[in-house]
Amino acid sequence: MLQFIKNWTLPLAMLAGIIGYFCFAYFDFLAPLKPFVKAQVSWLTPFLIFSQLLLTFCKVEIKDLSPRRWTYQLLLIQLISCLFIAGTLLLFKSGNYWKIALEGAMVCLICPTATAAAVITGKLGGSAASLTTYTLMSNLLAAIVVPLVFPLVEPSDFSFGMSFLKILGKVFPLLLFPFFIALFLRKYFPPVHRFLTGLKDMAFYLWAVALTIAMGETMKSIVEGNISIGEECMIAGLALVICCLQFWCGKSIGGKHNDRISGGQALGQKNTILAIWMATTYLNPVTAIAPGSYVAWQNIINSWQLWKKRKKEETTLSDNPNI
Repeated sequence: MLQFIKNWTLPLAMLAGIIGYFCFAYFDFLAPLKPFVKAQVSWLTPFLIFSQLLLTFCKVEIKDLSPRRWTYQLLLIQLISCLFIAGTLLLFKSGNYWKIALEGAMVCLICPTATAAAVITGKLGGSAASLTTYTLMSNLLAAIVVPLVFPLVEPSDFSFGMSFLKILGKVFPLLLFPFFIALFLRKYFPPVHRFLTGLKDMAFYLWAVALTIAMGETMKSIVEGNISIGEECMIAGLALVICCLQFWCGKSIGGKHNDRISGGQALGQKNTILAIWMATTYLNPVTAIAPGSYVAWQNIINSWQLWKKRKKEETTLSDNPNI
């Protein structure tokens, strides 16, 4: 039973989030717990992300934190694809039906890499250091591009400076604080650093708990949205296409530089919590369905990748029992 849970952690976490939402939405006896649960979720999500990154950064060597060639190529893809969608929206005044779907695609394209992507990358055997470098740079790119481009698509009352600082304030504390704490522990408290480094899969399981919360929030935005099922399916379907393309493109480019896993996770695994915030702040709030559904798509792909890796290891072990 424990082995089954370990092997299928991400799908089980997604299922738990979906079941949890419907329980709180339809079981009246749980109503008194809703304010308590909402208050806990508000601090638990950033705490989980912070803890995941601290454990991951403890295993990263500073000398390895330098941009690779593929880093700049993927950043360019993020920028060009976002500008292309924005230009399409400006040139061709699509009806509301397609406009929302394209805005959702734009959010999923420019959205920076998930702060927890390094956890999955390490689990898959990729380079957490190169992924961390890309995460920092992609967040900075989004902080510059979103305030400049999104108001052209949907008029906004926010100035560039205010928007820039808001996005940085949302992202960089969670990225930088655990990084500097990891450096501090490495230098001044080596026993604590060694203990945290020895917690092999803890960051992965913390990510699974965060995924459960994210899936619950995603189901809420989909079920309680004020558009038709057909529109929701179109938005979610386009998000699926974008997700698959980004994983494929990242793996293809990363593979040319012997960093296939890191490249795929860098471009494919998105900070959907930030994306939902960007969508509701700068665009039509219904657009948030796109990054909301992206949570499911990217973690289905992650689950499949982890399954493939596990099967490969089992095959290698059966062929070489003395390993």
